[in-house]
Amino acid sequence: MYRTTITLPGDLVEELMAEVDAKSKTEAVIKAVRDEIRTRKKKKIMSMAGKMEFTLTARQLRHEDRRLG
Repeated sequence: MYRTTITLPGDLVEELMAEVDAKSKTEAVIKAVRDEIRTRKKKKIMSMAGKMEFTLTARQLRHEDRRLG
């Protein structure tokens, strides 16, 4: 866990706390950072759509993991 000091506009923090239903400023910032990371990861995954080729079916990928045998 890191401890840091940042300066943010008060009205922005208050709006964030209300928007994410946070009880503290720390909780609000953690939720916002996690959401931003999740959003960026989704964009990366979506940008790969159509660029990968799978030779196995979804069923085979789920149930026939050859590494486990």
